[in-house]
Amino acid sequence: MGEVRAKKSLGQHFLVDLNIARKICDALTCGDAAAPGPVLEVGCGMGVLTQFLLQRPDIVTWGAEIDSESVAYLQEHFPSFTPRLIAGDFLQLDLRAHFPDGLRVIGNFPYNISSQIFFKVLENRDLIPECVGMIQREVAQRIASAPGSKEYGILSVLLQAWYDIEYLFTVGEKVFNPPPKVKSAVIRLRRNDVARLDCDEGLFVKVVKASFGQRRKMLRNALRSAFGDFGGAEHPFFSQRAEQLPVADFVALTQWVSAHCSR
Repeated sequence: MGEVRAKKSLGQHFLVDLNIARKICDALTCGDAAAPGPVLEVGCGMGVLTQFLLQRPDIVTWGAEIDSESVAYLQEHFPSFTPRLIAGDFLQLDLRAHFPDGLRVIGNFPYNISSQIFFKVLENRDLIPECVGMIQREVAQRIASAPGSKEYGILSVLLQAWYDIEYLFTVGEKVFNPPPKVKSAVIRLRRNDVARLDCDEGLFVKVVKASFGQRRKMLRNALRSAFGDFGGAEHPFFSQRAEQLPVADFVALTQWVSAHCSR
């Protein structure tokens, strides 16, 4: 079959620059050629990145592809890869069932689900030590941004709690077909040494989301909307905005909310 038609509904912009594909492949930390581990490419498209992943002796490349046209193309052009190509939605994939011993994740992620992909990585953080993805530059900047910046938000805090984030390089619009209207960027997430946060992790997520839910307000008002008035108790962070707090401060704030929240 010929080239696959990019589908707007799937957020597809096919990478056509082989040098960029090679750089993305090389950004993945080397494994052990004596005992290669699984790497799952999300959204293989026409295999521009896949071809370089398949050349690496230190990994076993798998793919998840939701587009049936792309699946047919890959089966025709990469027949040896076919047994490891999962035809389906990565977001619905049971990673624990397929990769009980863990996996790395890589891909040119569709813009319209990139945040959802990272949330899934986060949910499976005990399985995924590393993730390399090309995404919209704005989202990449948000994930990698430090406290105090206007880009710093929910995804920044939650991912930085369990991963070290590196903004690797920016990618222009012309290396895609069709070209997107914005620039892209490649980032790398590598699992840090935090096994568990020193707080209720479910409540931590709720506190972070509530804090940024009204990010222009002081934390006092943002948290009051979600948790009540804490019986009039005050915290030193209440006079700050969410974007000012690093992960450690959100952990401390979660401990305080847990002690003062009656809900």
